[in-house]
Parts: sequence; structure tokens; C-alpha cells
Amino acid sequence: MILDNLKMAGTDEPVSIAVTGTKITNIAAASDSADTGKISLDNALVFPGLINSHDHLDFNLFPRFGNKTYSNYTEWGKHIHKSYKSEIDAVLKVPVALRSEWGVFKNLLCGVTTVVNHGEPSGLKEELLSIFEETQCLHSVHFQKGWKFKLNSPFGAKIPVNIHVGEGDDWLAFKEIDQLTNWNFFKRKLIGVHGVAMSESQAKKFEALVWCPESNFYLLDKTASIDILKDHTNILFGTDSTLTGGWNIWEHLRLARRTKLLSDAALYDTLNKNAAKAWKLNCGELKTGADADLVVARIKKGTTGFQSFFMTDPADLLLVIHRGNIRLFDETMLAKLVDIDIKNYSKVYVNDVCKYVQGKLPALMAQITEYYPQASFPVITTQPD
Repeated sequence: MILDNLKMAGTDEPVSIAVTGTKITNIAAASDSADTGKISLDNALVFPGLINSHDHLDFNLFPRFGNKTYSNYTEWGKHIHKSYKSEIDAVLKVPVALRSEWGVFKNLLCGVTTVVNHGEPSGLKEELLSIFEETQCLHSVHFQKGWKFKLNSPFGAKIPVNIHVGEGDDWLAFKEIDQLTNWNFFKRKLIGVHGVAMSESQAKKFEALVWCPESNFYLLDKTASIDILKDHTNILFGTDSTLTGGWNIWEHLRLARRTKLLSDAALYDTLNKNAAKAWKLNCGELKTGADADLVVARIKKGTTGFQSFFMTDPADLLLVIHRGNIRLFDETMLAKLVDIDIKNYSKVYVNDVCKYVQGKLPALMAQITEYYPQASFPVITTQPD
């Protein structure tokens, strides 16, 4: 498969990308040749498949919970379990496997090709995107029973520890970061999530920090000092679940961009090469030999450079390719994809734009609704009026 006349995100440079099997095998200047199998596009942007470094796959059927600004995550957690018990119980009636499957589709519809799942192993096959679970997931200092023992257990010592930390705007949130690092006797690699209360000296003790600004602003009306912390640790990007943020990662990114805590180029890197480095993945860059995880999107009128990238939305996605396989494509691409077996795809509409998604998404949505009639999805399965 050769994708031709694509503009590289951030550069507007037209390129041709060849994919063979699961790998990118060549990147060259765009060509006018009529090679067999070449798919030529117009006004299209290409970028590495997004790496969402923090999500809870089984928590993406929840609406947002909370009605005030909290001091820290423990205050929020206690409040929602007291005030929203019936709503939480209603979602938990859906079997965890179905909830996790929806979490995968939520990410795929946005152009995510790798998601780091925080929590118990999902048990899902990596059919639609890569589910990264090769970490020791600890919830947090205050909610994880036996965290000190688990942190210092010799089992799994070679994999990083992935933990919520410093999620608050008070002394408790700040001090728990020191608690964690002081008890890390064997100097295991720590990848923290949130770090709103994190200081420069604390950041130096972490392999990476996952920034989840939409979740932070929703709970705390504040986010981490990423502009300072970036000089002391590797910054990644995550959405968290729909308990504290919207389903659309692009809205999260635009919020992050409005903070001006990172340059456009630095924010872009949190989604790809920074994350690939932290999780040791062979993706995150468009280069020969890398896994063929890439996304092609329609460029919005009047946008160039990184603006074109950050103005993208799920409705704009033309192709989502994961390890050389087309997992999602826009209806306008159907005539160009001559070898596609449409029987393996479901037809859905995102903001009235028709997409074909690999797998049986409508059937999954119907199954979920049987358990949870109030379920709300950002796609519909019938043609809009």
C-alpha cells in the first residue's frame, strides 16, 4: 500500500508513504507516478497514530461525576461514591469486557492506535489497536492497598510502575509524591499520572509524567506546571476516562494548547515519540522500519502546519491504520480502497459523517444498552436525516 500526496503534520511537506505488512517501508517526496496500489489523496494530513498514555478502558461509559472544585482526588472519590452511588451501580451492571471493548472503540474513533490501560488487565485481544499493559499498575498512594509492598516486590521489577500521583492542589497531594519516591527502595522506573502538585525536584525522580489537563481542570480547576516540569522529566499525554473528561481526545488537546504550557511541537511529541520512548514502542514516528501506525485526516480549510493537526476531529479522519491494517476509513475513501473487504466493517456516523469501522460496533452498542439503557454514545448507526 502506497499513500501519496500527504502533508506531514507540522511541516506541510507532501510525502508518499509505503506500507508493507506491518511496517513503514519507505517515505519519499510525493510523486505524480501511477504506481499500482497507490492511493493518492488531496488536502490530507498524515501523522503517527496517537498514543493515549492514560485511560481506564472499562470506565468510558460513565458520565462525568462531581459538582464542585476538589482539593484532591481522595475528596472527589469519596464524594462521588456517596452522591452518585445509583448512577455508578447502573454502569457497573454492564460486564467489564463490554465496557472495555467500548473503551477501545472510543479511542479508535479518535485516531488512537495505542492506549495505555490503567487498572486490571483488560483481557482483550489487540485486534483494533495496541493495548499497552506491560506496567505494574498501582492506583495511588491513598487508594492502593499494600502499595509499599507491591512497589518493592521483586516480581515485575523490570517493568515500570504506572501510578496516579500528586492529583490535587493541597499538601496531601504534594506529600504523597515524596511518600512514593521515598519508598521506592529499588529505584524502579516511575511513570506518574497527573502530577498537579509536583515540584521540579520531585519530577526528576520520575521516568515520565502523563499530563491529563481536561481531567485536572474538571476536578481541581488547575493542572500540572508542565512548562516547568518538562525540563525535568518526559511529558506524555492522556485522556483519563469519561468520569472526568469528554470522549474526544482532540478536545483535550485543544484545551492543552490553550494553556500555552507547551509549544505546538512539544505538545505534538507527547502523543507520539515521547510516549514511544517511555513505553519502549516501535511506533510514534513516521520513519522506515517503524510499525505502520498512522492516521490520515482531512485538512480543515484555512489551516496549515500544526494548526491543521490540532484542529482535527474524529469526523475528519480519513484512514486509521494500525500495524498496516486499515481499522477505520471515511466513506469518501471507499472507491480508493479496492482491496477492502467491507464485510469486516461496521457503518457508523460521527457528527453526521459516515465512517467504516472494523468490528461489530453497532452490535456492541446494542449489547451495552440491554444492560444500561441510559448509555450515550458519540456515534449513531443509522443515517442522519
